[in-house]
Amino acid sequence: MSLTACATVKTLPSSTTHINIEHHGKRSYCQSIPRIYSGFSYNLCKLHGEPSRRENLGDSFNNVPFFIIDGGFSLVADTVALPYTLYTQSKHGSIDVN
Repeated sequence: MSLTACATVKTLPSSTTHINIEHHGKRSYCQSIPRIYSGFSYNLCKLHGEPSRRENLGDSFNNVPFFIIDGGFSLVADTVALPYTLYTQSKHGSIDVN
């Protein structure tokens, strides 16, 4: 169940051409993310968006927002998926952000 929230799982399928990145209604300024390390890029794009207060960062564990924790797990998952994402990046290009 925790994998369904993982940013890598959201961005890994080759059929993914567009993705919506927002955090508590605040949209990201990112235009696209590369398929290589896409899960980690997804989490970075959550930080690169409309300003919000610290209280609006959402659920956390020991005051660390879950999308920061997910970033660490995404780095590991993205590294494991690197051969696949290298291929899909060259074949399909980057993923557009809505």
